[in-house]
Amino acid sequence: MIAADDLIALVRNYNPKTNEKLLRAAYDYGLKMHEGQLRHSGEPYFTHPVAVAAILTEQQLDDATIITALLHDTIEDTKSTYAAIAKRFGDEVADLVDGVTKLTNLQLSSSETKQAENFRKLFMAMSKDLRVILVKLADRLHNMRTIKAMRHEKQVQKARETMDIYAPLAGRMGMQWMREELEDLAFRVLNPEGRASIIRRFITLQKEAGDVIHRITSDMRHELDKVGIEAEVFGRAKKPYSIWRKMQEKDMGFSRLSDIYGFRVITRTEMDCYRALGAIHQRWRSVPGRFKDYISQPKSNGYRSIHTTVSGRDGKRVEVQIRTRQMHDVAETGVAAHWSYRDGVRSENPFAVDPAKWISSLTEQFTAEEDHEDFLEAVKLEMYTDQVFCFTPKGDVVKLPRGATPLDFAYAIHTRIGSACVGAKIDGLRVPLWTRMKNGQSVEIITAEGQTPQATWLDIAITGKAKSAIRRALREANRERFIKLGHELARSAFEHVGKKASDKALENAARTLRLEDADTLLARLGSAELTAREVVQAVYPDLAPKTTDQIDLSRAVIGLTHGQGFTRAQCCQPLPGERIVGLTQRGRGVIVHTIDCASLAEVEDQPGRWLDLHWASGNHPAIYCATLDLTIGNDAGVLGRICTLIGEQKANISDLNFVDRKPDFYRLLMDVELRDAEHLHSVISALEAESDVASVLRRRDPALASATAPAAAE
Repeated sequence: MIAADDLIALVRNYNPKTNEKLLRAAYDYGLKMHEGQLRHSGEPYFTHPVAVAAILTEQQLDDATIITALLHDTIEDTKSTYAAIAKRFGDEVADLVDGVTKLTNLQLSSSETKQAENFRKLFMAMSKDLRVILVKLADRLHNMRTIKAMRHEKQVQKARETMDIYAPLAGRMGMQWMREELEDLAFRVLNPEGRASIIRRFITLQKEAGDVIHRITSDMRHELDKVGIEAEVFGRAKKPYSIWRKMQEKDMGFSRLSDIYGFRVITRTEMDCYRALGAIHQRWRSVPGRFKDYISQPKSNGYRSIHTTVSGRDGKRVEVQIRTRQMHDVAETGVAAHWSYRDGVRSENPFAVDPAKWISSLTEQFTAEEDHEDFLEAVKLEMYTDQVFCFTPKGDVVKLPRGATPLDFAYAIHTRIGSACVGAKIDGLRVPLWTRMKNGQSVEIITAEGQTPQATWLDIAITGKAKSAIRRALREANRERFIKLGHELARSAFEHVGKKASDKALENAARTLRLEDADTLLARLGSAELTAREVVQAVYPDLAPKTTDQIDLSRAVIGLTHGQGFTRAQCCQPLPGERIVGLTQRGRGVIVHTIDCASLAEVEDQPGRWLDLHWASGNHPAIYCATLDLTIGNDAGVLGRICTLIGEQKANISDLNFVDRKPDFYRLLMDVELRDAEHLHSVISALEAESDVASVLRRRDPALASATAPAAAE
């Protein structure tokens, strides 16, 4: 365990004016409070808070943050209280410790509504003081570094949460080094074989090609010296998880990957960045489409750098990042630059932007009472995606996630413009609304009076703001239609328990569920914001359909006319529990698709064929086939264990097809018979936890739109 004197020395290295007495008091208080407590490894518990504090000294943070790290578990795990900490160390520290405690208690991987609410609390805590999340990220980093002492199931849970939430959050906060380490530590738990395989291949590559990094670094320094640019050049191999993700995204093996090495050029001035770029492009060929200038258009977290990928004579690609020393400091410390100290003075870095603006831009879009799905979607989009920068006709810059469309652009300007959008021009040329925009393009939105948002826009838009506005408009426009469908759903659900969906019963349900009136209840029911089970439960709590009741295939889908059959589309393989839509097809009855199926775009101009449908609430039999796309380790007994895992989830394998065989891995398509979407989730979760499963995806193929799964009600 790091001694108090050593920790204080770490702080004094960058902040000679530190309050040594207060730091020592916090150390002694934390040690006393955690006395007798042990970690899973058997070490004294206080080794953890001290290690977290040491991580934060690497980011040169202020005394209040270091003290918070030392005390961050005292309110939760000891007899200490908020009042006691406030009295000893002040309100600032007490508020920070309380904020970290509340974040620790949030279940960020719980059910969707609860998860969205907890994410909202997370962002509210962050908006009050971002140092709370810096302590929490350091806490998670140390826990991941020492995760081997935990039970395997707990390791998997923590690693998955780290990969899904904390690593992207660290990246969004501009702390790229922490994101990479968190991802790699989680990858080591979730897929140790995949990680080991990449490391083995790296070793083989180094034996074959020699020290590539040293050779290229020397070449770059030579080229820069020739034109008189003073700069530092660093090279490194990319992290195993970064390489693994690229292999998955590009669907290619390690041997076909080219840009597995990254180089950084650190210059003295901004002008030298562009001069260095010119020198590198003169010596090596640039790869088209792989150049990004984040100096002239910084990322919204303050990151500035030039990114380019170049190719040598042997065809091998390397990524090069060019930045000044100040830009490098921001890239390494991110938001921590707001509170970092040098020589006892808080350093205000001119390139760091206020991340609180990003947080408030998310929270202000949604009210606390609604749009849980939209909020969650917007948060994850913001954390996971990079950005593109496009221009309005007047030259104003609009920042959007990568993959955004002109529809997202229109809603980013104003909701009114988005709702009235009928087309767009990119760089002067008319383009479809689903066109993916690229950096630097100029976008002009074409509007028309009387235009209203269309249901298919939900598949075109990718930003939370656009999707939220479209859903709101559709709810209002389709209220009457949803009320009619809600009536049918309510009638079926009430008849299932031997009751009638009378006006009085529906008014009672609306009152119990705190809704304005019966029509609002029916509209929510028809738009899938409420389930029929919830409505019945509101009136007859003891008569709500039991989960043991099985839904007969003939009444599995509600919204069909009497005697009308249905077939499931093979392109999306809809499952009970998912939002669905029906398409009438001559000679084939009704084809059921998921609401987000890509093949629906082909019939968006045929509204007469569309039917509002809904799965009946209750327990469906395990007869609905879904195809899983699996990549598994090529080793003895792996396939058998995977089949056993699926059987343990009460799912039946109906078909299996190998589509790719490699020395280390197999890729196969597996048809599994399931009850509903929740059953699918449990199967995928069980497979993801298996170390020999490199990846598992649900296959969705628009090319299969003409095929149908034979689950028809006669």
